[in-house]
Amino acid sequence: MKETRESKKSNPLKGIVVLDLTRVLAGPTCTQILGDLGAEIIKVERPTKGDDSRRLGPPYIKNRSNNDQESAYYLSVNRNKKSITVDITKAEGQKLLHKLISKSDILIENFRAGTLTNYNLSYGQLKKKFKKLIYCSVTGFGQTGPYSSRGGYDFLVQGMGGIMSVTGKATGSPTKIGVGISDIMAGMYATISILAALRHREKTKVGQYIDIALLDSQVAWLSYIGQNYLVSGKIPKRIGNDHPSIVPYRVFEAKNGPVILAVGNDEQFKRFCTFAKLSELHTDRRFKTNSLRVKNRKKLVEILKKVIKKYSINYWVNGLKKANVPCSPINNVREVFSDPQVKFRKMKIKMPYSCSKTGSINLIGSPIKMSGSKISYKLAPPKLGQDTEKILKKFTNLNKKQTEKLRKQKII
Repeated sequence: MKETRESKKSNPLKGIVVLDLTRVLAGPTCTQILGDLGAEIIKVERPTKGDDSRRLGPPYIKNRSNNDQESAYYLSVNRNKKSITVDITKAEGQKLLHKLISKSDILIENFRAGTLTNYNLSYGQLKKKFKKLIYCSVTGFGQTGPYSSRGGYDFLVQGMGGIMSVTGKATGSPTKIGVGISDIMAGMYATISILAALRHREKTKVGQYIDIALLDSQVAWLSYIGQNYLVSGKIPKRIGNDHPSIVPYRVFEAKNGPVILAVGNDEQFKRFCTFAKLSELHTDRRFKTNSLRVKNRKKLVEILKKVIKKYSINYWVNGLKKANVPCSPINNVREVFSDPQVKFRKMKIKMPYSCSKTGSINLIGSPIKMSGSKISYKLAPPKLGQDTEKILKKFTNLNKKQTEKLRKQKII
């Protein structure tokens, strides 16, 4: 039988074993990406309680008896993982972890800085014995500095890291972004770092330590807003949906609701003006270039508000699409998953899930598309401890009797 092009694609991280001691959002974001890329993710959780995010709801997935199961929060970042329960505060639990580490390529954890030293599981305690281990810590403030001992939460870091100061209406209060973006970006930086460390190990045969902080990640993705301050010395202010250095690039009110106009250059502005029957504007000395439009923002916006208000959202979106000028509606989340482009790109997936009353579960798909490698959706988010016996048998050679003894001792 001739191989299809799809069957030739490989899982880039197949054979890589990740010991996942993370919970909630930042760390699990990282390990889900690694799992999608083919790594075997062993999620280590506390017996009986597990990952805190399992209970961060509602909403929860319902079982066949219509009872609450896992939270949507937990389900969002725990695909392609196996769950085991181990009490790492006890010596026997630590011994089990050491056996698992000996078979692992990567350990990722998000305990408060210094915590795992108490359990003989810090990088300093492991690096001599496990020289090839890549060890990644994700914390609120990193392993060094005056805040290193503090616990980190996305909301706090959004405030401390400056993003809230530039989010919201000019006359309103500082506003957090609607998802835990500091957590998610820290998870993504952790993923990138781990992939680089794997390449380093491939060349040197040596692992290394990775120190990722939410606050560092938040400061880094201030991006051009932070750079504007470093260049000008001026503290950026909230300007609502306006862009600090591109005009017109904002939300306008159309006849039947809000619409986004994102004019990125002078040629687009010229085409917009032609469609909007405002040809005189693109030659006006106040608005000819983007720099002039930024300086005269207020006057231009006043003019455009009156014109855009006359017509519907569809009039602007469809007409400006033909004119090759960026314009879009503001979709709610239902509309996002109904969008034909989102559907075509398979950003909503369905996986078998025996615990739900429907027998399946809808999840958000991976945005990664590669020509020679593939993303795989093998495992739905696991129930607490569902893989404990299989993993311990595979990686530690424990027999059923030994496993049962550990269970009675509440080690697992």
